[in-house]
Amino acid sequence: MTHEEKHQMRIHIDRKPYESPNPTTGEALYALGHIPSGKELFREVEGNQEDLLIPRHEGEIHLTKDEHFYSERVFEIFVNTEKKEVETRVLTFWDIVGLAFPNPDGSAFDYTVTYKKALGPKPEGSLVDGGTVRIKNGTIINVSRTNKS
Repeated sequence: MTHEEKHQMRIHIDRKPYESPNPTTGEALYALGHIPSGKELFREVEGNQEDLLIPRHEGEIHLTKDEHFYSERVFEIFVNTEKKEVETRVLTFWDIVGLAFPNPDGSAFDYTVTYKKALGPKPEGSLVDGGTVRIKNGTIINVSRTNKS
């Protein structure tokens, strides 16, 4: 399909209306919404399903009139049974330790991090220093610390 054959479709990115060619690409949607590097764009899905990540590439994406996309999302997770809100889907070992223990001291303590109900092919497991986990709403994380001997 050539550019001339595409028609314009009104969509919303981060609650702002835009006109976009339909079909379009992920790369074009990121540019249209001025989504900076390091942020992800999601397609809002109705019901009790996870919203869809829009990859930042040239693959074709078909739009629906007045469809909503967003880049700023807050995920509600539980760290040591306390509800926490985070704005990124991928958390590092030290991001998680910092949520459990503000100002963590890596030189004085060893930390153990376990998680369940995460996103992806490994929804539960443990993390070590240098590791990351992809979270979703409702991910449960437990962090414990012990004195280094």
